[in-house]
Order: sequence, then C-alpha cells, then structure tokens
Amino acid sequence: MALPSRDEAFDFLRRYVKSDKLIKHCLAVEAIMKELAKYLGENVEVWGLTGLLHDIDYETVRDMSRHGLVGAGILEKENYPSEMIEAVKRHNYLVSGPPTNKLERCLVAADSVSGLIIAAGLMMPDKRLKTVTVKTIKKKFKDKSFARGCNREEIKEILKVGLTLDEFFGISLKALQKISSELEL
Repeated sequence: MALPSRDEAFDFLRRYVKSDKLIKHCLAVEAIMKELAKYLGENVEVWGLTGLLHDIDYETVRDMSRHGLVGAGILEKENYPSEMIEAVKRHNYLVSGPPTNKLERCLVAADSVSGLIIAAGLMMPDKRLKTVTVKTIKKKFKDKSFARGCNREEIKEILKVGLTLDEFFGISLKALQKISSELEL
C-alpha cells in the first residue's frame, strides 16, 4: 500500500481520537518528528505520520499495558509500513521493549519532550511558545518537579541517535513554534 496523504492520516486519527488535547499532542509530536527527519536526513513523510498516529489507540485502550500494541494493530490492519507499526508499538517500551532504531528512539524522545516544551510555554508570562528558549527548556528539564509526566530518561533516548540535548531542544522548539497557532500557544 502507498503511504496515505497527511490529510487521510489525520482523518484516520480523528476516527479514533476525539479529545482536542490529545489531537494537539499528536500534532506536536508530528511536527517534532518532521523536523528531526529533516535534520537527520530521514523520510519526512514517514516520520511525520508516525508522530501523528503514535497515540491512535490512547482513548480506546484504558489499560496502559496494551497502549501501543493496540495502536500497532490498528495501523497493521490499514497496511501502514512496518517501520511505522513497530515504532508505534515501541513508543510505550515498558510494554514492548526498548526502542531499537533511530525512528523508534526519536519517537520516544519526541513524545516526552513535546509535553515539556508545551508546559514551559504555558508557564511563560504570555503563555506562548514564541518566548520559550532552549535555555528555558534546559532549566525546566533539570527541574524534576516541573512537568513530572515528561519522562527525562525517554527524552535522553535522543542521545543514542547522536544529537545533544541542546540540539534536540532547539529542533523541537522550532517545530512547535512553527505550529503554535494550531496548538493555540
């Protein structure tokens, strides 16, 4: 099967995800994954769609021990590429085992860093991403009490693909600033 268009994939996601907050999270991870793909010379379309669809099962799976596995099954039924299916499965690596390749590691890191950056944006006086800096993100990353749900070890998966945290924070921030209006930040 040929890769669906971004619009088709977004419509597909909307069939499973109703929460605007979760949709915005998926858009954020998509944006980060696209910027990472550009930076690393990877397939922007595949990486973007992987980020967009990574939480397709989140609202339907109440048991987090199955999150990712169910999503991978949904993508498999629609004949998505195996690399996307495996990345979606492994982004919840407490269930499926640790990430094993660049796409999987980047998805794990992007999933967590998106929440850290958005939380940083919400803490700014103007509640906007445009005033967030890499320095801000680094400071918030070190503060374990800030955005506790953002797993710092998952963010560090990016180190295994050869990026520094500063590079990753810069790429991710740029990605989210590009879609700030969609995120309403």
